[in-house]
Amino acid sequence: MSDPDSRSMPRQTLRLTPRLLQALLSVCLALGLSGGLCLPAQAQPGRATAPAAKPAATPAATAVVAPAAAASAPAPVSATARRVYERARGQLLQIRTLLKNQDSQASVGSGFVVSEDGHVITNYHVISQFALEPDRYRLRYAGTEGQGGALELLDFDVRRDLALLRVADLKNVPAMQFRPQSQPLSKGDRIYSMGNPHDVAFAVVEGNFNGLVERSFDALIYYSGSINSGMSGGPVVDEDGRVVGVNVSAMFFAQQMSFLVPAEYAEALLQRSRNAKPITQAAWPRLTEQLKRYQDELVGRFMEQPWRSAGHARYQLPVPQEQFMRCWGRGTPADSKGLEFQRSQCRMEHAVFINGEMQTGYLDMSHEAYDGSKLGALRFARQYSNSFRNERLGRDDRDRTAPFCKEDFVQRDGLPLRAVVCLRAYRKLSGLHDLSVLVTTVDADTEGALGRFDAKGVSFANAIKLADHYLKGFAWSTPR
Repeated sequence: MSDPDSRSMPRQTLRLTPRLLQALLSVCLALGLSGGLCLPAQAQPGRATAPAAKPAATPAATAVVAPAAAASAPAPVSATARRVYERARGQLLQIRTLLKNQDSQASVGSGFVVSEDGHVITNYHVISQFALEPDRYRLRYAGTEGQGGALELLDFDVRRDLALLRVADLKNVPAMQFRPQSQPLSKGDRIYSMGNPHDVAFAVVEGNFNGLVERSFDALIYYSGSINSGMSGGPVVDEDGRVVGVNVSAMFFAQQMSFLVPAEYAEALLQRSRNAKPITQAAWPRLTEQLKRYQDELVGRFMEQPWRSAGHARYQLPVPQEQFMRCWGRGTPADSKGLEFQRSQCRMEHAVFINGEMQTGYLDMSHEAYDGSKLGALRFARQYSNSFRNERLGRDDRDRTAPFCKEDFVQRDGLPLRAVVCLRAYRKLSGLHDLSVLVTTVDADTEGALGRFDAKGVSFANAIKLADHYLKGFAWSTPR
């Protein structure tokens, strides 16, 4: 782990130099010329928050959870599990995404009926292909008795990875009930996950409620039970058959570690959108609106937290609080004969799932402190420069523009820094960008520090705020 020193650093003032600020503003202009995707600096999305979504799959940067996929042999179920399943089987559905003009399925997941009018809850990631490309895909369901039919998409909550569907021919079907929020579960309570794993058959899996995941930006239930691919979107119920959560993801290379979206968010989505008109056009604008609200809340809460100290003898380096990030550290052995370094990396372990190739809405930062006194100035300078040069900033692809970067030298209370700020604009999420900030100290011949900060899916205004906030974390350890 990183240095445990959690003393709040004094809030010191830092302004971007006019040159660097102008450089940042020119990023907007350049991106605007290349695609009109840049949000003006003065245009800030409202502060209103909305329930929204968990990552069906983790970003490459986090590599921790993935859409409900952790294969393990099914364990025998108890009499209670059989009773719970028999009570719920009529409300369980398999959700299929099919090609528009064929019966070939592109993906499968699970869902459950939550109203007598045929409303169905599932995960957003289960129906994301249809939501974003309705001209290429269609939705159908299959029940436990072999019945099937078409589905309509009414709304989704991308932040919470939830979607609300409706089946026209499922009128007067008994609906699953939600457990009242006034009756919270206790750690260790037995709960039961249901769905259709790997498109094999409907199943019930016993497990335990273990509270909420610690240091998560949004609430996730830690479930000790095996959720497999295809169970995404299925219900998790208590012994009375009341819904307490929705299957969403599982930990790679771990046993009995799965995660659920708390049922209160599914219930809120139902109440908010039960009378909504079906979505028939590509939902990129709705997705963008939800992501803008989410990133505004994320940035606001992150910037309210003071930086922690890295404990370095020469430099004050920005280390975030671990309220919704986890920090890990490593370094060279004490008897190292070459370049010595200490590295810390802090990141959010969940992201917002957009589609099978893109996740966004998370923060990631790291720093490396180098001691090259055993190398000498020339050899240290070569390795130090290579470390800076080797940082990858992305490239032009189908989802984002190429990074547009500006470099400048800034002073932080007398500490000279080399700073590079880069933005990549999302092609279909208008007004959202990926921010990368690289900072390196340039004050010593055989000693230095390199820091990197990444924010995925933020507005231009918030990117400027975050870059400024990150630079505020650098200073001398002691005044000079």
